[in-house]
Amino acid sequence: MQLFKMKTTFLVMLSLVLGFFLTGCGGGGGGSSSSSSTSGTLQVSLTDASTDAYQAVYVTVALVDVHLGDGEDDDESLWETVAEPNTTYNLLELVNGVRETLGIARLEAGHYTQMRLIIGLTADSGLNILSHAHPFANYLIDEEGNEIELRVPSGPQTGLKIVNGFNINAAQTTELILDFDAMRSVVKAGNSGQYLLKPTIKVLTTVDNAIVAGTVMDVPPETDPPTDPIPLEGALVTAQTSDPGAPDVKDQVIIESGTVAEANGEYALFLTPADYNLVATQSGYFPSCFAISLLAGDTATVDFNLEPNALNPGIISGAVTIDGAPTADQYATIDFRQEVGCIDEAAVSTPTMVTVKSINVAAGVDYEVELPAGVYQVVASTNGMVTQVIDGVEVVLDAKTDQDITLDEAL
Repeated sequence: MQLFKMKTTFLVMLSLVLGFFLTGCGGGGGGSSSSSSTSGTLQVSLTDASTDAYQAVYVTVALVDVHLGDGEDDDESLWETVAEPNTTYNLLELVNGVRETLGIARLEAGHYTQMRLIIGLTADSGLNILSHAHPFANYLIDEEGNEIELRVPSGPQTGLKIVNGFNINAAQTTELILDFDAMRSVVKAGNSGQYLLKPTIKVLTTVDNAIVAGTVMDVPPETDPPTDPIPLEGALVTAQTSDPGAPDVKDQVIIESGTVAEANGEYALFLTPADYNLVATQSGYFPSCFAISLLAGDTATVDFNLEPNALNPGIISGAVTIDGAPTADQYATIDFRQEVGCIDEAAVSTPTMVTVKSINVAAGVDYEVELPAGVYQVVASTNGMVTQVIDGVEVVLDAKTDQDITLDEAL
């Protein structure tokens, strides 16, 4: 049986709040105890909206700058460095409440309009999950253990601008979390195995947000005596927003955040207040969905019990063409969507379109995706082009379905 429950007990709150905020206690205490009347403290941390497509995604963060007031971006006097980590992070380890503090800085009180994150080009001296020295500053490790460089376009090298205003108050600490979306940031860029790093980052605060946590378990077959559920390590849990009336189909389902379940099946997501469809997927299982409404300060528990799919997965593959692409780095986001029953807090199941898998593929590149057998809607989009929607694409067990993607310029 699938479970859905909402609670704000001390036990749940304690376990999650410690996971999310313990690393920030030291910096916060120092800032709030200051007697300065003109400055406050900013703490910047890094976390990840994760993906299940790779074993690891390593990114080197060199600097984090902030911009004071409404002056011109190119006025360097208004940019101030708040963190110089020069550290190579595995984004896929920064999930389920784990985060890394990038830096703590004293800043003049006032309104800051944006941040600038500079991607490093030299790895640190640490080891990766294979116990190898980092071969590149930015790279991924695929499911076969191959270490593949992530090529960084010139923009992020000179500074990825994140427009997200925040205030520094005198004698107080402001904490910002950079949520680095590994799923959206990695782009397949060549048929010979080349990849791009196109950073997609959301800025979160630790104020007025909500926490969702729970477990993802296998539904065991009926036996006598009954067997215990099996934790599904590596299951992907995403928080999706739905707007069926959006004029552009790409905006009708949006993945806002995601994480992967730990070895014990547990997961946690830190979300802004909104209505979400929480979707759990795992190879060899049917997807599962719960609809949930989150208010500021809510702590929710959503447990998934996934049912095995007796049919072997199939493959969708094809070529991606973007007509008139202005740059060789332009890419398409391809969502593979399926209608599933989404259960709300009243235990009512409503047919809902959700994204089962999402990939980024550069123009002129072939893609290949393994999916559970079934019927899908394929939605492909890129900036400045008409979204392509292909309904009724059938994935057949142990077979390959060909589906090319062509995106045309908007009229």
